[in-house]
Amino acid sequence: MKKQRKQTDQQRREFLRNSIAAGAGVAIAATAPAVAVSASDTGAEKSVNSSAGYQLSQHVLDYYKTCAR
Repeated sequence: MKKQRKQTDQQRREFLRNSIAAGAGVAIAATAPAVAVSASDTGAEKSVNSSAGYQLSQHVLDYYKTCAR
């Protein structure tokens, strides 16, 4: 009877471990596309005018649209 309980405890631990790993994977997957898109937009959106300061580019407009939701 002790062996059966030990195996049950081990199965519960594996279930909890897998559940935590799956939750972490979902959290990373949910945030990864937003990070990847913003990183690629900032590199591709170089302005012809290289003066310092605020510039209203397409990337900035897209950011404002996402914040307005």
